[in-house]
Amino acid sequence: QIQLVESGGGVVQPGESLTLSCTASQEILSSAPMGWYREAPGQRRELVASIMSGAGAMYGESVKGRFTITRDNAKNTVHLQMSSLKPEDTAVYYCNTEVGFQHYWGPGTQVTVST
Repeated sequence: QIQLVESGGGVVQPGESLTLSCTASQEILSSAPMGWYREAPGQRRELVASIMSGAGAMYGESVKGRFTITRDNAKNTVHLQMSSLKPEDTAVYYCNTEVGFQHYWGPGTQVTVST
C-alpha cells in the first residue's frame, strides 16, 4: 500500500507564492504519474498538475503559467510551486499517483488565498 504525505499548505494573500510537497512511502517509478489535484467547496476534484517521464508535465488550464510541478525520483517526492495565487486557488490540494491501474491519494492539505 502506497502512502502519500503532503506538506506546505497554508494561508497566503493574493499574489503571493506557496510550495507544496508530497512524499511517497515507497519507490514510485518515474514512468508512473505523480501529481496534484484540488477540490474546492461545492466543486469537483480537478487536475492541477501531473508529471511523468516520457510525457513531461501537464497542467490544468487555470494554473498554466503560474504553477510549476517538479519531481525528485530519488526521493519519491513531487513539488508544486504556486505563484501569483488567486482567491479562486483556495482548495484542499491532494497528492496523487497511479500504480498498477490503482490510484493513491494523500489526505490533502488546505491552501487558502485571502486578504
